[in-house]
Amino acid sequence: MTIYAIDGLIPVVHPSAYVHPSATLIGDVIVGPGCYIGPSASLRGDFGRIVLEHGANVQDTCVIHGFPDSDTVVEQDGHIGHGAVLHGCRIGKNAMVGMNAVVMDKAVIGESSIVAAMSFVKAGMDVPPRSLVMGAPARIARVLRDEEIAWKTEGTAQYHALTRRSLASMQEVEALTAVEENRPRIALAAGLPTYSTKT
Repeated sequence: MTIYAIDGLIPVVHPSAYVHPSATLIGDVIVGPGCYIGPSASLRGDFGRIVLEHGANVQDTCVIHGFPDSDTVVEQDGHIGHGAVLHGCRIGKNAMVGMNAVVMDKAVIGESSIVAAMSFVKAGMDVPPRSLVMGAPARIARVLRDEEIAWKTEGTAQYHALTRRSLASMQEVEALTAVEENRPRIALAAGLPTYSTKT
């Protein structure tokens, strides 16, 4: 991982968190226990503070930033999909922000809510718990069903496992020049559900 201090503030990463070597953390960034930060994510705490609470995941190429004196917070088990942008907002416990979505300043995404992929959540929007939010600009579409929240929770559990797998086995290597005979597939832990798209 690439870690920079600025104005004497050094990022904090809990030992049980995994931060990919290509991710960048700058300044006032606090990464809590069991968090996962994916390749090429940028967490830039050079104006406001960035906090990832226990078990949150921030996936590939996400950008997190904020205005001066602001906090950008991803609460416990928050799930931030590939390419999402968070700026000075709060993502509630067990909430999900879909791929390439944008959540702007002082927006609050309530507990166990889902922001659909490619959505744009305007500054100051307050999303109640258990809401499905979609569109650009985003609107509250409906209340989430129990099975949809369970699906999200199962997907986040896969990232909890990925954190442990990455700490235990991720390493930089040279690529093979040919596919080996009987090449194995990634085997997920027993009992861990397959993460699939819901319609």
